[in-house]
Amino acid sequence: MKKVLIIGAGPAGLTAANELLKDENKYEVIILEESRSIGGISQTVKYNGNRMDIGGHRFFSKSDEVMKWWSDLMPVQGSPSYDDKKLGREKALEPGGPDPEKEDRVMLVRTRVSRIYYKKKFFDYPIKMSGSTIKNMGFATTAAAGFSYLKASIFKKKEDSLENFYINRFGKKLYSMFFEGYTEKLWGRHPRDISADWGSQRVKGLSIRALLKDMFSKAFGGKKKNKEVETSLIEQFWYPKYGPGQLWETAADIAVSKGAKLLKDHSVKKIVCEKGRITSLVCNTPEGEKNISGDIIISSMPLNELVGGMAGDKPANEIIDIAKGLPYRDFVTVGLLVKKLNLVNKTNIKTLGNIVPDCWIYVQEPGVKIGRLQIFNNWSPYMVKDPENTVWIGLEFFCTEGDDFWNLTDEECIALASKELEEMGVIKSSDIIDSHREKVKKAYPAYFDTYSQIDKLIDCLDSYENLYCIGRNGQHRYNNMDHSMLTAIRAAQIIKEEKTDKRDIWNVNTEKEYHESK
Repeated sequence: MKKVLIIGAGPAGLTAANELLKDENKYEVIILEESRSIGGISQTVKYNGNRMDIGGHRFFSKSDEVMKWWSDLMPVQGSPSYDDKKLGREKALEPGGPDPEKEDRVMLVRTRVSRIYYKKKFFDYPIKMSGSTIKNMGFATTAAAGFSYLKASIFKKKEDSLENFYINRFGKKLYSMFFEGYTEKLWGRHPRDISADWGSQRVKGLSIRALLKDMFSKAFGGKKKNKEVETSLIEQFWYPKYGPGQLWETAADIAVSKGAKLLKDHSVKKIVCEKGRITSLVCNTPEGEKNISGDIIISSMPLNELVGGMAGDKPANEIIDIAKGLPYRDFVTVGLLVKKLNLVNKTNIKTLGNIVPDCWIYVQEPGVKIGRLQIFNNWSPYMVKDPENTVWIGLEFFCTEGDDFWNLTDEECIALASKELEEMGVIKSSDIIDSHREKVKKAYPAYFDTYSQIDKLIDCLDSYENLYCIGRNGQHRYNNMDHSMLTAIRAAQIIKEEKTDKRDIWNVNTEKEYHESK
């Protein structure tokens, strides 16, 4: 029986564990998690009866393999959820599926509503040339945006930066309004200084052309085939009753029931290398330092920490410097429980308390640090202790570990968040009932600095024959959850088939065809 050490109990690590454990009595699996939580950035934080989704996670994938993986773990609802039942909203239900009012292990079907908040007005996300957009922008600005897009369509810029990537797809006017400031807020760098790779992974096939095609298809009754649906244009998604963490806690329980050992508070600090292999991992634990040997190592830990911790047969100095220079953005989220929102629901979507129906709102308001706003009531009514009389919101901020914002006390951070939200006209501070702050390190792998040399780093890591790098931080890619899972599935396949070529793991979320169609 081969001994497999998996670093990290996030989506990638837990997927790899469960995939390997499908082969009974072939692998001894040990999962090493540095924290007390399960799910990484996909965890659900519980606070005073309310639940926070760290980052917001729609369960939708262009991979049928991943969709089946999720639904096998948590079946899709067969009866209406609390809010749908109360409001008379109809959803496509799964025949024979569980009733979320009676069972907990259930995947809800939710309606996707995401909008941009700019100059105290709502715009569709992604931007659409709809009547409401034209009204909000005004005729002159709309005309300028149209001409700007036509110019960009004819005179294409070389895509050597994220700025040019966006301008080619949306024109300079819309780029300056809806992408430039937000991107700089997110990454702490101007888009001209960021690799276009980030756009190709996250924006994928999205453009004004794709938006117009989608709009006209709906206007004239055309139904798009499933494989043509852009990820950013989907209208429904799945969501676990109690948030994403519930699914990953379930995945962890299943892995343990099949024989895996899940060791929390085990922070990997040293990776012992010998003759092109990794022989053991040295962890800091509550009981002191522990050396754990293994035949196969699957890592979802940040690449700079992985390479920085290598000892013995470690990489050349150039590789160490590339890994050390890989940048990240860190993340702070503030939960506010309020009596009500000041935002008026002008849509035709019914909601509990008639709040705005958005799952999250992208904040483009100039002069505020907040980047995005989640409304947990709309993700799942079961995320909120009293979803009819309170609104539980999450304010998301992007920063760098150790900077002034990161170092604010809980009280200072919550006060700043509340002040910004009040200035934006979203809440009144007198309506705040409760609050909580969470900090997440290395939430977003960034595409600048030494990232341009990452291919050399990948080649080096792949030369360690029993090392497999998976997941967002394990590959330094701003992957969605499904992509992280696919890297783990591919790694498990390669291990089972005893292949030496690891390219299939790194090819996830790089194929043009995968990006643009299902």
